[in-house]
Amino acid sequence: VQLVESGGELVQAGGSLRLSCAASGRTFSSDTMGWFRQVPGKEREFVAGISWASVSTYYADSVKGRFTIARDDAKNTVYLQMNSLKREDTAVYYCAAAARAYDTQIPTTAPLYAHWGQGTLVTVSS
Repeated sequence: VQLVESGGELVQAGGSLRLSCAASGRTFSSDTMGWFRQVPGKEREFVAGISWASVSTYYADSVKGRFTIARDDAKNTVYLQMNSLKREDTAVYYCAAAARAYDTQIPTTAPLYAHWGQGTLVTVSS
């Protein structure tokens, strides 16, 4: 499966952005999808995940209440709505498809995701 992220840009603290991830190459609706982020010198960090058919979602504590993950299977796209952005949200954001389908326990570690996009840069200024 090929994943292409978009939507990253420079935004002021307190602002909002919506990232998109377009998938192609295989049936998307059964994939568990995740968003990760990474800053230089640090490991890739789980941000949010969503199961097939949106049965369940899961968020990192650092973004809970501010970010929302959603999917549109008709468009083969997963979204990450980011509100109340903080400087510490600055990172390259990656979309990923898990190696298998998960119903309730969304995986939060990068090795459990088999396919990755190229990333999109989000910069939050004060």
